[in-house]
Amino acid sequence: MTKALQLVLRNVRRWQLNTLAASSLRAWNLASPAGAGVLLVLLLTGVSTLGMVIGPMPLSLEQLWTGLRREATADPAVVMVVWEMRMPRVLLGALVGAALAMAGAVMQGLFRNPLADPGLIGVTGGAAFGAVAYIVLGGTLLQFWGLQWGRLALPLAAFLGGAMVVWVCWHIARRHGETDVTILLLCGVAVNAIAGAGTGVLTYVANDEQLRSLTFWSMGSLAYASWEDLSLVAPWLLWGVVFLQALARPLNAFLLGEAVAGHLGYAIQRVKRRAVLLATLTVGAAVAVAGPIGFVGLVIPHWIRYWVGADHRMLLPLSALAGAALLVGADCLSRSVVAPAELPIGLVMALLGGPTFLAMLIRRSAAH
Repeated sequence: MTKALQLVLRNVRRWQLNTLAASSLRAWNLASPAGAGVLLVLLLTGVSTLGMVIGPMPLSLEQLWTGLRREATADPAVVMVVWEMRMPRVLLGALVGAALAMAGAVMQGLFRNPLADPGLIGVTGGAAFGAVAYIVLGGTLLQFWGLQWGRLALPLAAFLGGAMVVWVCWHIARRHGETDVTILLLCGVAVNAIAGAGTGVLTYVANDEQLRSLTFWSMGSLAYASWEDLSLVAPWLLWGVVFLQALARPLNAFLLGEAVAGHLGYAIQRVKRRAVLLATLTVGAAVAVAGPIGFVGLVIPHWIRYWVGADHRMLLPLSALAGAALLVGADCLSRSVVAPAELPIGLVMALLGGPTFLAMLIRRSAAH
C-alpha cells in the first residue's frame, strides 16, 4: 500500500512539473509578442555589452564593470574608453537603429506596401545632398554656416536638406487640402534623383580631401559618435520613436484602406501628415549623425511582421528593439572584420541586408 501510494504521489508530482513546464513554455512562446520582446531585449543587451568590450583596446567584463562604476581602482584609460568612446557609440547606434526601423514600419503601413522605405519620400537623398554641399562648399559659399554652428554644421546641414526635400514633396502632393500618397511616393523618387544628381556634381568638383570626407560620410559610420552628437539628436530620435508608436491604431485601420479608416473615425489627412513629419524628423536626425544607412527600415519590419504579425501596436516597438540590436551588432561587426581598421557600417548593413532581403523575397515568391 505504501509503495502504491508513493508511486501515485510520484506520478502526480511528475504531472505537476510537466504542467508547470508547459505553462512556462507557453508564457515564453517566442512566436508571441511578449516572447519576442524578451528575446529582443536580451539580444540588445548582449550586443550592447559586446559593443562595449571589443575594439582596438579590448576589455574584459571585469574591466567594463569597474570602468562603468568609475571605481578608484579602475584604470583611467579604461574609464575614458568606456565613457567617452564606447558608451555614446552604443547608445547612438541603438537610437539610430530604433528610429530607422520604426520609420520604415510606419512608411510601409502608410503606403500599404512592404517595399516602402523612409528613403522613398526623399529624406535620405536630401540629407545626403545637404551634407555633401556643406563638405564641398563649407570653405567658400557656405563658410558662414560653419562659423555659425561649428562642429554641428554638418549634421544640421544634413537634417535641413532632408527636411526641405520632404517639404517640397509634401506640397507637390497636396491637392484641394488632401495629400495623394501615390503622388508623394512618385515625387520622392523624382526628388531623390535630382538630389543624387546634385550630389554627383558636387562630388565631381570636390578636391581630394573633400572626396575622402564625403565618401566616408556617405557610407555611414558611428566612428565619431560623441556625447555632443548624442545630446543633439537624442531628443529628436526619442521624441520621434514615442510619437511614431502613437500611430499604431490608425495604421492598423489603414491596412483596410483609407476609406474604411475614415469611416472608423480617423482623420486621414492628419494621420498622413503626422506620419510623414515624424518619419522625416527621425530619419533626418539619424542620417545627420550616422550618414545614410540602408536596409534597416526595409528589412526589420519584414522580419517582425513575419514573426509576430502585422498588428502595429506590437510591430512598431518590436521593430525598434530589433533595429537597435541589428545596428549595434552591425557596428560590432564593422569593428571586428578588418581590425584594427574599421569598415563603414553602411557597407556592413548592405552586405547583411541585401542578401537577407533577396532571400525573403525568394521565400515569399516560392510560397505563392
